[in-house]
Amino acid sequence: MKTLKEARVGDTVTVVKLHGEGAIKRRIMDMGITKGVAITVRKVAPLGDPMELTVRGYELSLRRADAEMVEVE
Repeated sequence: MKTLKEARVGDTVTVVKLHGEGAIKRRIMDMGITKGVAITVRKVAPLGDPMELTVRGYELSLRRADAEMVEVE
């Protein structure tokens, strides 16, 4: 199982599954990260947190803790 947290700058990955429960999962889905969506990793902050992603044509900053809940391929 590969998570979004493990993706490197320049990688384009596809969401396979969202882990997590309740409000956390809902918040991730509200940001546009749902099953089947392509995500491109644009940048990672110097200390590794957060990551800047391109999702559905817009830029999104996501914490590593949240990225760990997104299973990708």
